[in-house]
Amino acid sequence: MRGHADRCAGSVIARSANYRALQRHERDLACLVLADLSLSTDAWIGDEHRVIDVIRDSLLLFGEALAATGDRFAMYGFSSLKRSLVRFHEIKTFAERFDNAARGRIAAIKPGYYTRLGAALRQATTLLAAQPAKLRPLLIVSDGKPHDIDHYEGRYGIEDTRMAVIEARRQGLKPFCITIDREGEDYLPHMFGPAGYTVVRQPEDLALRLPALYAQLTR
Repeated sequence: MRGHADRCAGSVIARSANYRALQRHERDLACLVLADLSLSTDAWIGDEHRVIDVIRDSLLLFGEALAATGDRFAMYGFSSLKRSLVRFHEIKTFAERFDNAARGRIAAIKPGYYTRLGAALRQATTLLAAQPAKLRPLLIVSDGKPHDIDHYEGRYGIEDTRMAVIEARRQGLKPFCITIDREGEDYLPHMFGPAGYTVVRQPEDLALRLPALYAQLTR
C-alpha cells in the first residue's frame, strides 16, 4: 500500500489511517419496449422467416442483453381491432425478472389484428411514467404506419400517434421508434421528430441493431 511505503521512506505526510472508498455507480434508468404484433408482422421477409420471427428473436436477444446490464426494463406487445379492442400483451413487467417465463411469453407471441399505435403508446406511457428513474426510454418496435379499420388510418392515425408521443415527452419520457418499414421516412419524422426514429432497412438486422441503438440512447 502507498501509505505503508511512505512511512517506510520517512515521509512526513504519510498517515496512519488507510482506507479505500467504494462507490457503486448504478444507472438511474427504466426502459419499456413496445412491440407491434399486428397482422402485418405475419408477412414473409425471405424463404424461412416472417417479420414476427424477427421481432421475436430481437426481443429475446434484447432481453438477455438488458438483463446482463442490470437495467430495469419491461416488455409489452400490442395489436388492435377498432378502438374498443386494443390488445396490450404483458411480456415482462418491471417487477419481474427476465426468466424462462418471460422467454416463454416471447416465444408464444403471434400476429394479431391492426396497429392502433396511439392507444398503445398511452398505456405504455402510463406504465413507464410510474417508474422513478431519471432516464426513461420508450422503445417502439414496428413494421409499418398506424392503422385500424375504423378510420384509424392515414392522417388520423399519424396525428393521434404524434399527439401520444408529445404526451409521453411531456411526462419526461424518451419515445424512440425502430421500424423495418422502408417507407418510414415518409411519416416517422412527423410523428417522432427527426431524431426520434431509425429505419432498419434489412429486417434480419433488427436483432443486432436494437441493443446498439439502446446503448446510444442511454449513454
